[in-house]
Amino acid sequence: MTDEAVRKPARVVVADDQTVVREGIVMLLGLLPGIEVVGAAADGDEAVRLVAELAPDVVLMDLRMPRCDGVEATRRIRAEHPGTQVVVLTTFADDASLFPALRAGARGYLTKDAGGDEIVRAVESVLSGDAGLSPSIQRRLLERLSEPDSQPSPEPAEPPDGLTARETEVLLLIAEGLSNQEIARTLHVSTATVKTHINNLFAKTGLKDRAQAVRYAYGRGLVRPPAG
Repeated sequence: MTDEAVRKPARVVVADDQTVVREGIVMLLGLLPGIEVVGAAADGDEAVRLVAELAPDVVLMDLRMPRCDGVEATRRIRAEHPGTQVVVLTTFADDASLFPALRAGARGYLTKDAGGDEIVRAVESVLSGDAGLSPSIQRRLLERLSEPDSQPSPEPAEPPDGLTARETEVLLLIAEGLSNQEIARTLHVSTATVKTHINNLFAKTGLKDRAQAVRYAYGRGLVRPPAG
């Protein structure tokens, strides 16, 4: 009997906060050979919980989600459940989305215009130990790495004082002078979620107000004063 004959379907969890998109992805995956959808999550926290409960082979992970975003969920899954691989499936292909996700441990990265065959190939690739990157993402990586003095990301490799990537992102937006409502619109989350991130980063850093947060961001080299 050949390996193809005995190979079990890849057990997949889908994580996406938009109900219509999530249900559409689940429906599409149900039509694809070699894939079995075992769960669906509406945010990163639920994705981590389902991985602990179901031990899937792969999570198809959206990035912009409330409560716990896809980058943080990926980091937690790879740290706590290394047997589960993560393939990002997102609308965003910019450097600020791509590189943090790969640093967090994602082995694949697709945009939501990917077809069924491309998703299957990405899942098979990460389960075989390879990277499951769409052609456009591969090109972007090569372009970025070939740029003179290029760095994988403008963000620090290790955020200070144990801040998560999202808490650091909120801190940088505070330093730019954005209000909670403006930060919420920028990150596509609720103002309550922004307040939670701010409370967490204040607790970790010992900061008491936004003015201190701005000084902290400049003092840690997270942002630079304008030239001139």
